[in-house]
Amino acid sequence: MTAATHSPLFPRVPETADAVLDGLDPEQREVALALHGPVCVLAGAGTGKTRAITHRIAYGVRAGVLPPASVLAVTFTNRAAGEMRGRLRQLGAGGVQARTFHSAALRQLQFFWPKAIGGPLPRLLERKAPLVADAAARCRLRLDRNELRDVTAEIEWAKVTQTVPADYPAAVVRSGREAPRDPAETGQLYAMYERLKGERSVIDFEDVLLLTVGILQDRHDIAEQIRRQYQHFVVDEYQDVSPLQQRLLELWLGERDSLCVVGDASQTIYSFTGATPDHLLDFRVRHPHATVVKLVRDYRSTPQVVHLANGLLNQARGRAADHRLELVSQRERGPEPVYTEYADEPAEAEGTARRVRDLIAAGVPAGEIAVLYRINAQSEVYEQALADAGIPYQLRGAERFFERQEVKAAIAALRGSARFTANNPLLDDVEDLPSQVRALLSGQGWTSEPPAGSGAVRDRWESLAALARLADDFAAAHPGATLSDLIAELDERTAAQHAPTVQGVTLASLHAAKGLEWDAVFLVGLTDGMLPITYAKTDEQIEEERRLLYVGVTRARVHLTLSWALSRSPGGRPSRVPSRFLKGPRPGSGSRAGGHGASAGGIERGGTGPLAGAGRRRPRGPVRCRVCGATLTEAGAMKLLRCEDCPSDMDEGLYERLHAWREERARALGQPAYCVFTEKTLMAIAERVPATRGELAMIAGVVARKLDRFGADVLAICAGEDRREEGVTDTEGT
Repeated sequence: MTAATHSPLFPRVPETADAVLDGLDPEQREVALALHGPVCVLAGAGTGKTRAITHRIAYGVRAGVLPPASVLAVTFTNRAAGEMRGRLRQLGAGGVQARTFHSAALRQLQFFWPKAIGGPLPRLLERKAPLVADAAARCRLRLDRNELRDVTAEIEWAKVTQTVPADYPAAVVRSGREAPRDPAETGQLYAMYERLKGERSVIDFEDVLLLTVGILQDRHDIAEQIRRQYQHFVVDEYQDVSPLQQRLLELWLGERDSLCVVGDASQTIYSFTGATPDHLLDFRVRHPHATVVKLVRDYRSTPQVVHLANGLLNQARGRAADHRLELVSQRERGPEPVYTEYADEPAEAEGTARRVRDLIAAGVPAGEIAVLYRINAQSEVYEQALADAGIPYQLRGAERFFERQEVKAAIAALRGSARFTANNPLLDDVEDLPSQVRALLSGQGWTSEPPAGSGAVRDRWESLAALARLADDFAAAHPGATLSDLIAELDERTAAQHAPTVQGVTLASLHAAKGLEWDAVFLVGLTDGMLPITYAKTDEQIEEERRLLYVGVTRARVHLTLSWALSRSPGGRPSRVPSRFLKGPRPGSGSRAGGHGASAGGIERGGTGPLAGAGRRRPRGPVRCRVCGATLTEAGAMKLLRCEDCPSDMDEGLYERLHAWREERARALGQPAYCVFTEKTLMAIAERVPATRGELAMIAGVVARKLDRFGADVLAICAGEDRREEGVTDTEGT
């Protein structure tokens, strides 16, 4: 019999307890050896905190100090708990329990409910929203879908902060929380929700913790039984615990101090859910003799990325900032972070897509690239830019823009009005397309001013506002366009963004990116008003926005690009300024616009760096019409290099041949026609009739990937050949 081949998928279990310590750095080793008394691990981003605490547990188990069944490791997501269990098994400590707070509490509640209360445990609600809606109806309140989501979130916040309905209005004032509805009204609705739960014998997710806390407080015999079972506790992401979770942990512990907590106050970004870093920051106050270990060796990011992350925190203020960790990269040097300023949002999205394409061409897998933004409503322009560039993508933590309920409803309303314009009173005395769209969106709840605060209502407004802005841009690019024309454009975009993807670039909000990492990260939309977000008013809210940017920066292993746009749309007034958080860390940020070019400071504007538009020469300075000489500002005009109103010298016959060829190629590829080339690009080709590959590459819209894929066909057609039949076979991607 031959020995089993060692596989990296099934690493060899360490033979001894001491072997568990192999490969740990000095600080991680200190964590693993600190098996007695309270232990606080302050672990910066990328410092191997999960490695440290799993090796601590495994070493304690393998050394006979920690009986595996007596250890409870607690974290915040099922994914993290599963990862911890897997690592512990690989280290020979498979009997340890690793769970979320809720799953651990639910097991205890199910076991002890008959003894403590009697009868079966009430049914657990899978979703609160239907019951909250019933409570609103009982209170004679009307809530739309987004208001319902916001009120549900408020009830969850109240429960995790152990706030009863009667105290909710006062708690909102004390916390400085921006409530989505009148606090007294929400308190009334919260009370009715609790009443309905009792009538229907159901409990919700937060009740699992509340009821477990109640039983452990009232029944000392049950509390002691649990304490005999679990004698050693480990809590990951301790900066995110809520007051309710902290209370449950204290009841689990009793008078003991066999507790190890791990966290980083600089990564506290969920205060709106009730999370607070105070328990982490006050750990030494509650446990004066605690062992404190700081992990600062960053194994994730290059020195350049780490330097920027440290620079961000050097400007921070408040309690969390006083406990910040100065990270030290353990990796080889990499490229400098790139700071890119764009004229407008579409240019920023297109420039980002170009750089993504170039990174993929340079060997970075698409799945190792992420585009991160502050709010989900920002995703649409990046979805479109990546789709136009033929780059697969996947959204994390949010629906695709055109799959969002409010967007679907708004487009349905626009479609209906396009058919029956004369019968819609909302369109009385409204003539131009943007005004028509805004009038129709007002019927969907859109207003010219955003609602106060954050939450689902704000998210809904941002989605509708994105549609309104899209209508502005479409009307500017297509003078005289009708509502029906806009609907056709939206249908094309919807079709492109619904294309199935498997392995692609990640699009995610900064909140959804927490706990993840990529080789290359693009942080986009970094302007004051977006990061920090407009409704961040207090000093602490501003500091949490800074920490959100810090989390985004520390997601990057090697490549990091930070960008912003000076105006929303092409030709708009450049009134925006880069995020205040970039002042200092960004080289040359003493001036408003910063430096220029890929200098030693890594400053880049508008995709002028070595990875942006490689192999192409873009016009520098103002782009002027080749007919009348006027400065061009609209994207479509810049692609044609002439004003829309200036006479065209397009070869109509060539345009028709290119159009027919494009239809056949698109059909063969199973893609929308504009994924081959857009109408404007075809027009530009037919006007300029390129004779060489270099001339074709000069045309905006003919990116390197499309030049390689379609260039030979296009040049042959321009030379008079018919390539419609012989060029349809394409095996790329099959």
